[in-house]
Amino acid sequence: MQFTSEQRLDDGVLEREFTLGEIPGTLWTPESAAPAPLILMAHNNGLPKADPRLVARARYTAAHGYAVATIDAAGCGDRPRSAADEQARAHLRRAMQAGEPVDEIFESFVGPLVENAVPEWRTTLDALLALPEIGGPVGYSGWTAVGIRLAVAEPRITAAGFFAGGFVPRAQREEARQITVPLLFLLQWDDHGNPRQRALDLFDAFGSKEKTLHANLGGHTGTPSFELEDGCRFLDRHLK
Repeated sequence: MQFTSEQRLDDGVLEREFTLGEIPGTLWTPESAAPAPLILMAHNNGLPKADPRLVARARYTAAHGYAVATIDAAGCGDRPRSAADEQARAHLRRAMQAGEPVDEIFESFVGPLVENAVPEWRTTLDALLALPEIGGPVGYSGWTAVGIRLAVAEPRITAAGFFAGGFVPRAQREEARQITVPLLFLLQWDDHGNPRQRALDLFDAFGSKEKTLHANLGGHTGTPSFELEDGCRFLDRHLK
């Protein structure tokens, strides 16, 4: 892991950009000198790590005493996109603009994205846990599809917060039954791009004995700011 830049932010959080082979990422760490628990934070459907909503969540969580890391998945953010990636995105845009069904397009696009992203997240996790300022345990916060696969594959993740707004391929909906870690599931009740019943069915499928559903009125980007506080309280119960 090579750090390529760093800056101390107004809230005392240290923000550092890094590269790990071909993987670009960002790490936020709190002011405390003690090793901090780690949160892996992924955005829905492969949006870039610099997305303002993700950065705001990461900084808030880091200021609360956690190390927070995110990476750009292959074909996302500043990473090069293949011709197949561009074609899939163009097909998806056309279908959405025409009001056509998009589930199968999402399935063919998001499924490989998850398959490719999870090994890179595990490689990143290995490198992060070798840093002296990070002491574990490890939690996850963000995109449900990647989070399900990662929590199933990675025993070091001990708690997870999932956002119901991103498409979840069929394979991950089946894997949800294997999730056993404590879980917080956030649902926007009026998210037209994510059918409410599908999200509720997914919540039912999770195998965790401790799982909590927070449902709020509003569309896809309308998650209330107080969910940041509740999310950190959830992490505190299980990681501190």
